[in-house]
Amino acid sequence: MEKEINLFLNYLEVECGLSRNTIDAYRRDLKKFAGFLKKQGGEDLSQVGPEDIQNFLAANKNAGRADNSLARYLVSIKILFRYLIAEGILKTKKDPSAFQEYPRLWKRLPHVLNYEDIEKLLSAPDLAKPLGCRNKAILEVLYATGARVSEVVNLRLPDVNLEFGYLKCFGKGNKERIVPLGEEAVHSIKKYLADVRPFLASNLSRQRRGLSRFHRKKQNTSLLFLNRLGQGLRRETIWKMLNHSAHRAGLKGRIHPHLLRHSFATHLLEHGADLRYVQEMLGHASVSTTQIYTHVDKERLKSIHKKFHPRA
Repeated sequence: MEKEINLFLNYLEVECGLSRNTIDAYRRDLKKFAGFLKKQGGEDLSQVGPEDIQNFLAANKNAGRADNSLARYLVSIKILFRYLIAEGILKTKKDPSAFQEYPRLWKRLPHVLNYEDIEKLLSAPDLAKPLGCRNKAILEVLYATGARVSEVVNLRLPDVNLEFGYLKCFGKGNKERIVPLGEEAVHSIKKYLADVRPFLASNLSRQRRGLSRFHRKKQNTSLLFLNRLGQGLRRETIWKMLNHSAHRAGLKGRIHPHLLRHSFATHLLEHGADLRYVQEMLGHASVSTTQIYTHVDKERLKSIHKKFHPRA
């Protein structure tokens, strides 16, 4: 089964142009499915029937997996079988996943930060420290653009135009989009580029002297945001930084990078932004994905009405 999965993942990367994160998600889901089949006594995909898929989903349901996870597993399995049968890799015309139904999902409204909490969070980094200055710039970019954390860690210097105040993001499927930055984000990036990034880049230069030519080429010095060693940031680093900043700001609850993306979209719509423009800035392929933020807006209006109206 490993061979078939690798062929499928290669197809997603080469022919479909999906992002590395998406492909890794498919890999994890299918590896879990393969492990389940192996425990049941076989990994021959041509022998897999609808009951095997049902048993896999039921086992994960009993293990406490959320319906969203079960739906994602089923999507991965369905696309795998569709590909293998279409390419003739699987010698059968019967798709065991064809009539499997998705679990009914409740649409949960995303949590957002209010304006006061956003200000506290953006003011949390200690600007007297070099990494605090960098962290301030990262937070400003996340909130100003609604970019995904994976997009921020991959930003390169040529992707940012501070003169005209915009940046280029490369989202899912490596699709490019242009997003405005805003004055506060531009100011924070300028300060970081002037006062901090040269120092971080110099740390990398000192390391490179002892590296082979091959390893020098592998180190990307054009990335916008660098760590203390002058190398590119990992997504986990931004998660930890955000949690530290939230703690300094006195914010409660689970704070994660996507929370700033949710807040970005909701605050734009609250101030009258057109839904299509928000869709474009978020990089959503369909406006239906962006529409959830209109529901957030309505829920907030209802809560305000209930709180302040005398007959609510």
